[in-house]
Formats: sequence, structure tokens, C-alpha cells
Amino acid sequence: MEKIHSLTGMIDLIGHKTSKEDISERIFYAEEILRDIFESYSISEIRTPALESSNLFKRSVGDASDIVNKELYSFLDKNEKSITLRPEGTASVIRSVIEKKIDNDTHKLWYLGPMWRYERPQKGRYRQFNQAGVEILGYPEGLAELEIVSLICSINRALGIEDSVLKINHLGNNETKQNYCKALEDFLIPLSSKLDAKDLERLNKNPLRVLDSKNLNTQAILKDAPKIIDYLSEDAISILNTIKDTYSNDCKIEIDHNLVRGLDYYTGFVFEAVSSSLGAQDSYLGGGRYDELCKQLGGKSLPAIGMAIGIERLASLAKTYKDNMTMVSFIILSNKIEPKAYKIAHNLRSINNSINIDVQLSDGSLKSKLRRANKDNAAYALIIGEDELKAKKIIVKPLLDKSSEQVTLGLDEIDGFIKKLK
Repeated sequence: MEKIHSLTGMIDLIGHKTSKEDISERIFYAEEILRDIFESYSISEIRTPALESSNLFKRSVGDASDIVNKELYSFLDKNEKSITLRPEGTASVIRSVIEKKIDNDTHKLWYLGPMWRYERPQKGRYRQFNQAGVEILGYPEGLAELEIVSLICSINRALGIEDSVLKINHLGNNETKQNYCKALEDFLIPLSSKLDAKDLERLNKNPLRVLDSKNLNTQAILKDAPKIIDYLSEDAISILNTIKDTYSNDCKIEIDHNLVRGLDYYTGFVFEAVSSSLGAQDSYLGGGRYDELCKQLGGKSLPAIGMAIGIERLASLAKTYKDNMTMVSFIILSNKIEPKAYKIAHNLRSINNSINIDVQLSDGSLKSKLRRANKDNAAYALIIGEDELKAKKIIVKPLLDKSSEQVTLGLDEIDGFIKKLK
């Protein structure tokens, strides 16, 4: 019989309360921190389906992107309609806002969930990966940019991320973008024989994407290419300088005029946070302004800016970690008293929500159950047998503090003991 195993690039995340090095626990903690930060900025949660019409991503992300050309998980449903596992979150959020007819108002929304891209698995990126995102809708360029960068600084600070640079750029308005693309195209076409196949395809479909090339030969050619700063308005340059000056004491920020981001819908301010700790694929969050996307998808004109965060990469960079909650192992010594003893454990859980009370459900000797409690890094074992239940008492055995003595407390005293635990 063929062995059943997970698909390439699809990983299981299983929490284990005793290991600070396990990536699952780090991911769960990073997600918890993000939720708290989003709520502190008064951003509302949105949940969209994992499956969407394939046309949504072809129209929003762009036919020139690698996502649409190579990475979509698309298939036909029973009605022969092409559907796709979402590769990113912004398009789904805008589709939802249009469909619910709320695209004429302001919204601050966040999401968190799995995304799918068929690409080579690498450090911090799998074919199914987790992504959080923020979309600030209906606000023109200005304060919304400051809020996005403020969020990034707060995330870095909360997770102790120090080896990070926030790269920022401005792509101008549609006219600026078109004029610059034309200048870039005029420069690169005579040199097209020196470009590799991937960059040549980008030149033909979207010249701006050539700036994102990782090919060293292309990067050398681009040193003499036209610079977008020469096409930007004073207001656009001012936004970049204002953001850098405002957050110079909170985040390391660099203005990078070759930064374009990989999705076609970006216009105006764009950004990307990178860390050398991640290797060649060094970005862990990014985004920008996309004022035309809502109208492009059939909605009203809606100014917008957003960002996406790769949870796996973010978690791998985090230096801070939630201290483990105090673990208390509840050991029942006789199956004759299990319902009554379990009710005691149930009541204790309501007294202090800053501790974990793990009732050992399996049979076994006291010795084996204490061994399990030690393995789980429990601070205390609460032990109750038939004699203890009759006497309305519980044995409290310290497991981490070897200098403390085992004591027996009455049921009326155990409540106070549990309340004091932190």
C-alpha cells in the first residue's frame, strides 16, 4: 500500500507547548501579536473564500506576473468553470467590497489565512503559506501611508525584529508610470540581446518589471537606465522624504528607486521590508498603493493602500516569544472518581485563565503520569485519588522548584492557590 504523505510544499503546523524553537509555536505567536496590533489600530477583520474565479487574479495581478503565468493553482469545477486557490489577499478583499456595494466608503480591514502558489519551496516560503494583510480603503495618499508604515514599525518592535530595512519608492500616477515605462523600454530594446529569456518577456509585457530582475547582468545594465525619480512630481518625492523623516528613529528606511513590487496593480507609494537573515529571498512583507484596482474590477473609483505579510518568514525573524503559561498537570488516580475529579478540574480552569490545566486522560501509574507531567514542563502536579476525594483534599506536588515541598490542600484552599499562579 502506498504511503500517504503531505504534498510538496504543504506543511503541517502542530502546536507543542514545551518547545520555543518549534516553528509552529512561533507562527501561532506571531499571528496572535498581529491580531492584537491590528485591533489596536481599530482595523476590522475580513474573511474571504479560499477559492475564487480565476479571472479575478488574471484581471488584478496581471498577465505579466509570474503568479498568473506559472504559479496559480487553477482547475475546472463541475460546471467547467476555472477556479483558483487564492495566491494573495488583496484582490479577494476588493472583490468582496464591490460585491457588497460598500465601495463608496472608507474601510480599514485586515485578514489572515492560507494562500497557494505553485513555486519551488524555499526558506520561509511553501506552496501553501500563511499570509496576513491590511487594506486601507477610501483614503487618498497621505495619512494612510503614515499609518501603514506605523503598523510596520509596531510589528517589528513587538516581535523584536532588528535586522530589517524598509525600502520605499514611488511609482507616480498613471501618466508618470506610462512615460517612465516608455523611456525604460526605449533604453532596453537596443540591449535586448543581452537580457535573459525571463527579463526579455518582462520587457515585452511590462518593462517596469525588469527593474525587479535578480539577474546580475541585467542589474549591471540597469545602472545606466533612466531613473524613475526624474519622472516623479515634487509631491511624490516629498511623500518619500516625509515618511523617512517621520520614522527615522523607529525603523531603518531606505529610498530605493528600483523597487517596483511584483504585482501590476500598484501605483504610487510602494514598499518592502527585507532582512538579510532570510537569505536571497529576503522580503517578509510588502505592499503599496493601488488606487485603480477597484475600478478595474468593476467597482467605483476607490483610493487604496495595503500590505501583505508572510507569516512563516515573519515568525522566523521574531526574537521575542510569549512566555509559556504556567502548566498544571491534573492527575486522577482512580477511574472510580473520574467524573467528580474532572469536575474539580473544570471549576479550577475558570479561576485563572493565565494558566493551563492539563487533565491527564490516559490510564497509568502515578509514576508514569508524573513522568508525563515533567515532560510537558508542568510547574505543578495536582493529584487526587479516592482517599483525597473523600477527605476533600488535593495533593500539590511542585515539579520545577525542587526546593519546595509537596503539600496537601483542602478543596476550599486550592482555589486560592490557583488564583495566585502566574
